[in-house]
Amino acid sequence: MLISKANYLSMRTESQTKDSPVSRDRLWNSDPKSPENTIEKTKAKTLGPLRMVFLEAAKYRLQVFLALVALTITAAGTLAIPAASQLIVDRGFSGDGDIGRWFRYLLMIVVVIGFGTAARFYFVSWIGERVVADIRLKVQRNLLRLSPSFYEENSPKEISSRMTADTAIIETVVGTTVSVALRNMFLGVGGIIYLFWLLPSLTMWLALGIPLIILPIVFFGRRIRSISRDSQDRVADVGAIVTEVLSAMKIVQSFGQEAREAERFGQVVERTFQTARRRIILRAIMTAVIILLIFGSIVMTLWGGAAAVAAGSITGGTILSFIIGSMLVAGAFGALTEVYGELFRGAGAASRLSELLEATPNIAPPPKPQKLPNPSRGSLSFRNVTFSYPTRLEATALKNFTLEVQPGETVAIVGPSGAGKSTIFQLAERFYDPQVGTIRLDGIPLSKADPADVRDRIAFVPQDGVLFSASARDNLRYGKWAASDDEIWEAARAAHAEPFLRDLPKGLATYLGENGTRLSGGQQQRVAIARALLRDAPILLLDEATSALDAESEQLVQSALDELMKDRTTLVIAHRLATVRAADRIIVLDEGQIVEQGSHEELSGAGGLYARLAKLQFAGVVAA
Repeated sequence: MLISKANYLSMRTESQTKDSPVSRDRLWNSDPKSPENTIEKTKAKTLGPLRMVFLEAAKYRLQVFLALVALTITAAGTLAIPAASQLIVDRGFSGDGDIGRWFRYLLMIVVVIGFGTAARFYFVSWIGERVVADIRLKVQRNLLRLSPSFYEENSPKEISSRMTADTAIIETVVGTTVSVALRNMFLGVGGIIYLFWLLPSLTMWLALGIPLIILPIVFFGRRIRSISRDSQDRVADVGAIVTEVLSAMKIVQSFGQEAREAERFGQVVERTFQTARRRIILRAIMTAVIILLIFGSIVMTLWGGAAAVAAGSITGGTILSFIIGSMLVAGAFGALTEVYGELFRGAGAASRLSELLEATPNIAPPPKPQKLPNPSRGSLSFRNVTFSYPTRLEATALKNFTLEVQPGETVAIVGPSGAGKSTIFQLAERFYDPQVGTIRLDGIPLSKADPADVRDRIAFVPQDGVLFSASARDNLRYGKWAASDDEIWEAARAAHAEPFLRDLPKGLATYLGENGTRLSGGQQQRVAIARALLRDAPILLLDEATSALDAESEQLVQSALDELMKDRTTLVIAHRLATVRAADRIIVLDEGQIVEQGSHEELSGAGGLYARLAKLQFAGVVAA
């Protein structure tokens, strides 16, 4: 290679802070006040964020209507139990000889409640699952629109946690909490009305306790909703660290960092527990206060009722009905205190998902995008381009960079890590717009074209051959989804991938494992090249496609690359001498500027940066 392994690794590490502005520390940064966590901006101060959830549910009017009907029937049936109990005592035991009649009425009520509850459970659960599915789809569609800068400022692991943990909370809110809240509101209000009709004087004493119940709900609710949001943030931190560590398990074990990762995870779990503990304490205190108020008022009311029965002013059935009704009312208002906290927890989750839904891409098609020439010529032009990554505006990745790439030309880009090589590729695909200067594809400024049209004319082969957890067929046709198996095999043959693909247990239908781990590094790279071949784009970007391969794999991959580069405009980031020598022109970058350009022979004899890099490579080869 053009530089020694030690120098390459050193430069590569440096590039993580220059060319690729996301440092590993950001993924570990779970402080919600950190500027990197830009999607964590709002707190759920009200139940307002749930409006988004209810609007989604409102799309399914029939299911919502049937759920409300079932809920009304069960609530009415429950409220009928005190009246049935009164009839059993006052008439069934009065000596008319037909006590079974009143028990049959009570049994009928129970049957209605049972079937109504089953129907309510089905419809509200269906709505909950459907709403969560719709929200996940909407969030994912929006995430796919966002530019890479969003994922540099916000950890994908944190976003993944929101898509799972927060949607699970919303599912509970829609599928259970809202139903329970409405049911208890019906029971509470309906029960109060019935009790007033039954014994207005005693009910007045019971009603005096209701305002006293609302005060602690408001007082504690404000504190609980804030802590609930913090609790969800901490749960998201747990999920983010689990995903990060498990995906890098080989590195963790190779460096013997199991104990440290366990300690780091333990700290996050402990913070999660402490936050949840504060929430639990507040809810426990609120529940105790409310139960004391509710049942205290019931006891005082029943005391007066017992005295009235003893005096003969009311019947035993009446007081029994009143007791049962009072218990239903008390239970309903007591359950509402639990529901109140859950609704704010759901509001916190909804606000976090709303942030993802409301995020807008920095790179978007103009109102009237210009059409790119058809057929494409394959020319690429950078004129006076100056660019800094959004997360590191103080560091300039490219400075007054100018490069004209002619159709069909192969341009090799070399230089130390952090010089801006990968930045050129990211600007060419319009993942970012430069702060100064213009980039043109076939003469059309990228800022005036649809980004999808721009990327449709570019095939990219990354350094590490990124594959998906899918079948070999789906990975290969990712560049052209409608490709037939014959086209796939033709591309695989050209990429020297056919032999090992034929040997897979199920051929193209074989699952390649998480990130393609069932294939070797060289095999993954050849699949990535075949994918680019299938795309058949006029412009090809190669990002050090052979730098991490052994000699045998490199030879096969290089042969596949030679086939891929035919009749295409190619920009290649290279450290391998074979690739550099095959280029029509070599561009040498340093600190975001072109410091040299020419052929291999010209630059080797110039004694500049390229010659020094070449000397390092030869030294590395001799040392090896």
